[in-house]
Amino acid sequence: MQKIDSKEKDRFEFHLDEMIVKVENCHKEKNLNSCSKCEHYLNCELRTDYVKSVYNSMSKGDTGGFEF
Repeated sequence: MQKIDSKEKDRFEFHLDEMIVKVENCHKEKNLNSCSKCEHYLNCELRTDYVKSVYNSMSKGDTGGFEF
């Protein structure tokens, strides 16, 4: 396993890790390898929560002024 850096994970990163597991489990249950192939893609609450957790992980919960 590759170590990115030595800092401890914050709450946003822990939440993202949890969401990744949930999305991966959903993919397995539905025998998919991507959310975009799912019939619920546009209205999926799990996917919406996952996207928010990715954003929060990168912005650390701050709003506005975030650049990809």
